[in-house]
Amino acid sequence: MSGAARPGQAMLPERPAPRRLATAWASARQRQDSALGLLAMLLLLGVVLTVASPYFLTTTNLLNIGRGIAIVGIVAVGETIVIISGGFDLSVGSTMAAAGMAAGYLVTQDVPIGVAFAVALAVGLVVGLVNGAIISRARINPLIATLATLAIVRGLSYVISGGKEIVVQNEAFLALGTGDLLGIPYIVIVLVATFLVFAWAMPRTSFGRYAYAIGSSARAAQRAGVPVARWQIAFYSTCGVLASVAGLVFVARTGNAQPSAALGIELDVITAVILGGTSLNGGRGRLSGTFIGLLLLGVVNNGLVLVGVPAFWQQVVKGAILLLAVLYDELRRHRADEA
Repeated sequence: MSGAARPGQAMLPERPAPRRLATAWASARQRQDSALGLLAMLLLLGVVLTVASPYFLTTTNLLNIGRGIAIVGIVAVGETIVIISGGFDLSVGSTMAAAGMAAGYLVTQDVPIGVAFAVALAVGLVVGLVNGAIISRARINPLIATLATLAIVRGLSYVISGGKEIVVQNEAFLALGTGDLLGIPYIVIVLVATFLVFAWAMPRTSFGRYAYAIGSSARAAQRAGVPVARWQIAFYSTCGVLASVAGLVFVARTGNAQPSAALGIELDVITAVILGGTSLNGGRGRLSGTFIGLLLLGVVNNGLVLVGVPAFWQQVVKGAILLLAVLYDELRRHRADEA
């Protein structure tokens, strides 16, 4: 029987079929409209910038946009997963800095680069495990918990390094940030590969299905037999590891590891995620949407530079975009609730 529960699995009350189908259709239609709207906005902005600057639609500039969004994009993948699952992670920038410092220090001590990278990834894994354990076991609000780990991890980076940056001269390390394959920068390849892997995994594996289920209703998922705490820890751990990958890319691009790295990157990450249609309330979102939001944010940043907008005003524009994205998310949620 299709409606019967499996042994040891709780039965949850279901909505009437017509209502359930109507809600699913409305939700899918809203996601499609949102993606089409973002694509239209991206194309329109591209046309405007092509007219405004002869340098915009050039291979060099487009590759620069790719390099510019790579670090934010890798982190945005992890942040999207966490937000879909009903969480939030403000510690990604600090994790990036700590992982980059760890790898940078080790390679300057002639430690094999593979070991240095493994230690950097372990840093992100530990931070993610701590975040997940505090939030799932101690029931602390994700904003407060990750704000605390943000301060702790960033502070430890300063304490261990004495506030000094580490210059990295290891050619294999730097090649990650400066090298290319058939003209495509390695970091852009890493970005696209990260999105493809997790975009494939989210709807097709337990990892993704449980993220949506927990984000929609953690209590209902728990009653259905889902080990919610265990999966929440897994989602935060994934986010921490991806932040470490971004930290390695940051060091490879700049040639130095510093405890102040990635200050404020959370603003760009969250803007890209929310622009892409992921709901702050959890349970809704797609990595394809995040990728489009990331491209839009990258084009905006690049365009502001090309047309000569002062750096301080660029921050104002990005803050305004985030505010508009959050307001739009609220309107979307209200429409979905009324559907």
